[in-house]
Amino acid sequence: MKSVLITGANKGIGLETAKQLSKKGLFIYLGSRDIEKGNAIAKELSENGYPNIKAIEIDVTKPETILSAKNSIEKEQGYLDILINNAGISGVLPQNALATSAEKYHEVFDVNMYGVVRVTQAFMVLLKKAVEPRIVNVSTSVGSLSLQSNPQWPAYDYAKYAIYASSKAAMNMYTVHLAYELRNSAFKINAVCPGYTKTDFTDHNGGEVEEAGKRIIKYALVDQNGPTGKFFSEESNPQTGEISW
Repeated sequence: MKSVLITGANKGIGLETAKQLSKKGLFIYLGSRDIEKGNAIAKELSENGYPNIKAIEIDVTKPETILSAKNSIEKEQGYLDILINNAGISGVLPQNALATSAEKYHEVFDVNMYGVVRVTQAFMVLLKKAVEPRIVNVSTSVGSLSLQSNPQWPAYDYAKYAIYASSKAAMNMYTVHLAYELRNSAFKINAVCPGYTKTDFTDHNGGEVEEAGKRIIKYALVDQNGPTGKFFSEESNPQTGEISW
């Protein structure tokens, strides 16, 4: 049975992704900053027909919780097949590039960028033991420099997320370098935008969470002929899914 860790999985897209992967027969580690909330959700899921889900405490800004989660999974599984770096925050709104302080940037980068680095590096030893290791970094199309600088793009004038978009653009570059360094291995590493989705993050505006989960899972389960080092947003490019950085 393949195992997967999803950070920030106690609600929204992360939770939906966990539910869908559970139905596909994977063992899910439901990453949650609050282990009591995580345990309650895992229990509820189990009672409603979602097997093999276990809550695990992990705060991507706190290295001690990351190490503890890694040690627990190593003891129980010995390896990790899939890492989905889903935890993220938007930060204070609105976000003005001229007026928002560097401290506010740091708060968001600490989760969206540094958190991904912390978790990925900590779990690399377990991922390298898997036969077909996969990493999905949950991104956003507003993190694309090419799209955001295109006056013809529908979201060109949507300058609300200067900090959030910058943090995801940085994470995208990390994805490129990570995929490059592991290009001669069995790893497949991609950045995936789940689309504008009805969650707390968007005040429950946008598309259905089920579709967002499917988009992430598609790249978490790619075979050895699948892509690596790519950026996907099926909402922005329904034909192939791939978008420019």
